[in-house]
Amino acid sequence: MRAAVCGSPIAHSLSPALHRAAYAALGLTGWEYDLLEVDEERLPALVASLDTGWAGLSLTMPLKQAVLPLVDEVSDFARAVGAVNTVVVTPRPAGGTGRSGVHLRAENTDVHGIVAALAEAGAVGVARGAVVGGGATARSALVALLRAGCPRPVAVVRSPARAEELTRVAARLGGEVEVRDWAELPSVLDADVVVSTVPAGASQAVADVLAPAGAPGGSRPAPLLLDVVYAPWPTPLAHRWRGPVIGGFEMLLHQGAAQVELMTGRTAPLEAMRAAGLAVLRERARA
Repeated sequence: MRAAVCGSPIAHSLSPALHRAAYAALGLTGWEYDLLEVDEERLPALVASLDTGWAGLSLTMPLKQAVLPLVDEVSDFARAVGAVNTVVVTPRPAGGTGRSGVHLRAENTDVHGIVAALAEAGAVGVARGAVVGGGATARSALVALLRAGCPRPVAVVRSPARAEELTRVAARLGGEVEVRDWAELPSVLDADVVVSTVPAGASQAVADVLAPAGAPGGSRPAPLLLDVVYAPWPTPLAHRWRGPVIGGFEMLLHQGAAQVELMTGRTAPLEAMRAAGLAVLRERARA
């Protein structure tokens, strides 16, 4: 069986290390997990080529929304979030017709990854949460904060269009979001948990605004930061943050474990995956 992580750029991805470690620990000999450079233009051809030799795809930027019209089914939860990071390939039911005899179902495990990463850091029952950014991962972060108990997360975005979409995502899940303009970025320091979804290239600009400010008025500790970037690490924002920091690796680990379970039907060997991912990160740090 074959699976792969797809996106652009993709060379930095740790997903192959995590999934291959899972296959080895589960004794799934003959299973392969590749790394494929795929942009939005090339995605339709890849999806059309999937057959019964495939178990699934892991998707990252810029494919989390582009894949939606290309699959047979989108889970109710992933449709509500409006972004997917997983395509599960299963044999098409008897009597069914379609592409190469397979059924493609899109799922979202990013939300689980964020919730689990926050829980490991003790952030359970979040009262005040904030999201920085408005893209596909920001949608998952917003939903994760709602699931962690935050009654009305704050989202700071640059684009009015993305603000509207985040509002719709929250409403579809029975929640609310308070959207603020980018000029109000320092206001996220009023939260207990901040999830930064900005890409590595934008981290310095966010750090220049947030890191020097510290906690508001020095009256309480800076919030817990979950920075979804894991390569390169630490990001400028994570390096300069004055409070506790969770790296994007923890989110990647837990969402990857959920993908392994969806694609294999087996319980993911979380600690084997963690050890493999951290070993690669240590090797990269030495290099």
